[in-house]
Amino acid sequence: MRVLLIEDNPDIAANLGDYLGERGHGVDFAADGLTGLHLAVVNDYDVIVLDLSLPGMDGLELCRKLRHEAHRATPVIMLTARDQLEQKLAGFAAGADDYLVKPFAMQELEARIQALLKRGRGSAGRLLKVADLEYNLDTLEVRRAGRAINLNPTGLKILQALMEASPAVVTRRELETRVWGEELPDSDALRVHIHGLRAAIDKPFAKPLIQTRHGIGYRLVDPDATSP
Repeated sequence: MRVLLIEDNPDIAANLGDYLGERGHGVDFAADGLTGLHLAVVNDYDVIVLDLSLPGMDGLELCRKLRHEAHRATPVIMLTARDQLEQKLAGFAAGADDYLVKPFAMQELEARIQALLKRGRGSAGRLLKVADLEYNLDTLEVRRAGRAINLNPTGLKILQALMEASPAVVTRRELETRVWGEELPDSDALRVHIHGLRAAIDKPFAKPLIQTRHGIGYRLVDPDATSP
């Protein structure tokens, strides 16, 4: 399991990291909201443990951006020293999946993480579907109209971003950051990969799914849907 821990308290971060690491989990750290959001967008994590009070960008804003701008569905457990109902409701409204009030037992946090993962694996949330195209995030299998499609890792990242956002447009910058982080490739790299993705999931079929918004980005949409 790969965990992103976004926590500005170094003692709490170190204790959580040691505890989870001893149990065989990989842990990445961020001590502020901006760094945490960047890591959450450019990497794939099984779960994000997110402190509510952070420098740079608080946990609520980070979670909202993760869900509504980056279109990432990674499970989020929010940590806070506040126990007010209003704060919990605000966390869930921002897109958090669970809530844990400090101080807490390490065992409880791990149990909540495992419960979230089991719930995710057993639900349709791990299967992205647009029209007759399906992408299983657990097995990394892509099928269209029941036919298996082989994609390289970059193609899978682009496809996931487009399917999670569908039918919305994903900008070129968002796609490039999602795939390559801040070390952006030359200007033609994304176009080349989009061409390859089209060849795999559109060309063999009657109805194309990938649409270009010139000067903006791309979207993947069901051609029979009524969405604009």
